[in-house]
Amino acid sequence: MTEIRNYINKFSPVSDSDWELFSSKLKERTFKKKDIIHKAGVVENYISFITSGTVRLFIPKPKTEKEITFGFCFENQFVSAYDSFLLQKPSEHAVQALSNTSMLSISYNDLQEIYNKTAIGNLIGRLTAENLFITKSKRLQSLLDQTAEERYLSIFKERPQLLKEISLKYISSYIGVTPQALSRIRKRIS
Repeated sequence: MTEIRNYINKFSPVSDSDWELFSSKLKERTFKKKDIIHKAGVVENYISFITSGTVRLFIPKPKTEKEITFGFCFENQFVSAYDSFLLQKPSEHAVQALSNTSMLSISYNDLQEIYNKTAIGNLIGRLTAENLFITKSKRLQSLLDQTAEERYLSIFKERPQLLKEISLKYISSYIGVTPQALSRIRKRIS
């Protein structure tokens, strides 16, 4: 649990009493590679902090090759089907472990209690919202003003481990091209 406390302390010190209540609400969850962490069509009940592993956010389709990967989250990041969590309505997307993944999760009801009883609650809510907003905003911006090749190079520059950890079919979906087009891009820049 020190990972999440260290992460939060980077933004604001957490009192021991706030930390004690908050940490008592955290649930450690582990997932194996390819496990579905959150299913589409279900209300998201958790905000989670990834202590190890990599996950993807995607829109499921009847044919898995048609699934749309729109985000990745890594160690020391928050992950959630956040719109579903906030609205307490079924999610339109799913979350999947791409490697063995461990996370610390807090439920919707427990977070509401933390909001009401501690100073840390609002900070955690803000950090989560900001983290997830920035991820979505960067994604949208890249789709609007970069070519597929530029998106691929950007991923390679920002997160080189991504290319080692994540299947090329997910990367091609993320940058908005077919696996064959990604193969051509990779040949061109090699």
